[in-house]
Amino acid sequence: MDKHLIEEIKHVSFSMFNKNFFGVYHGSISARVSTSGFIINKKEAILDEVTEDSFITLDCQKRDYRWSEADTDVAIHERIYETIPNAKYICFTMPPYATAYSLKHGKVSPQDYHGKKILGEIIVYDPKNIDDWLERAPYEIPQFFQKHDSHLLLIKGYGLISYDRDITEMAKKVSILENSCRLLALSANL
Repeated sequence: MDKHLIEEIKHVSFSMFNKNFFGVYHGSISARVSTSGFIINKKEAILDEVTEDSFITLDCQKRDYRWSEADTDVAIHERIYETIPNAKYICFTMPPYATAYSLKHGKVSPQDYHGKKILGEIIVYDPKNIDDWLERAPYEIPQFFQKHDSHLLLIKGYGLISYDRDITEMAKKVSILENSCRLLALSANL
């Protein structure tokens, strides 16, 4: 594995874990390494202390035993890489304010400067039937990204899927969305 890539992911993952975007054994992060290959964290990886051993390299054209070691979100990452050629990095996070906000609202309309300027309005995706959501997610999430001009998908009560060409930009957008939702929640109580 590319040591520089692992260090880059490690830095962002640690930062996102400290912001409570990832939990212990909750969340995923990946990076495309070739046209059909990507690395993703393993099932048991704790995302505040990732190392090279925390990741596994997978090839979309060759299903082997390694797929069973990958994080449970692997099918979502795979389908996004297959359908969105400019996706270089993907993460699934559960930022608390954004996820809580998604439970009561159909969209996020940031009122703060950075949220308005950088994100604009964010649609909250309602998966409706949660009983079969995990089977539908690998198909519905890439379809959403193909139909909407957004690199963020806030899913009602589930969390946030994001992708980008630049890992720092991806983390920045997740952070801005979380901060905007926090400010909306705080201002509602004033």
